[in-house]
Amino acid sequence: MNITPELYSDMCKNASPKSNIKVDASVAFLVGGTICALGQIIMEIFMYFDFEKNVASAWTSVILVGLSTILTGFGKYHKIAKHAGAGTLVPITGFSNAIASSAIEAKSEGFILGVGSKIFSIAGPVILYGCCASVIYGLIYYFITL
Repeated sequence: MNITPELYSDMCKNASPKSNIKVDASVAFLVGGTICALGQIIMEIFMYFDFEKNVASAWTSVILVGLSTILTGFGKYHKIAKHAGAGTLVPITGFSNAIASSAIEAKSEGFILGVGSKIFSIAGPVILYGCCASVIYGLIYYFITL
């Protein structure tokens, strides 16, 4: 059977689940906003107890990453992400989920050759290209402001 690009495209369209962009975007916005609002609430609690803003921010990040990792370990974060889409990927919790998921998948291969070598398999490219982009943007900014 010879599959042409047009036939392949039609097969993909028929096999792909239909999604409502307006509903998906709204749910992602609400879930992502809820995660960020939770972070703001946590930070305000720390600020109420006279923590400096940078210390409160750091502890808020630690708590959000910890909660995300725990939810990933119990398989709950995946269920939330299944319905929320990008709403769970954008905040810091999505980064934590990516690292924890990789570690959980590689656990059966051992701590050194499994977890140690594959923990950043999903998040690694994000870190790499984020660092490269920041260097490029920094150089552009430097030369523009000379």
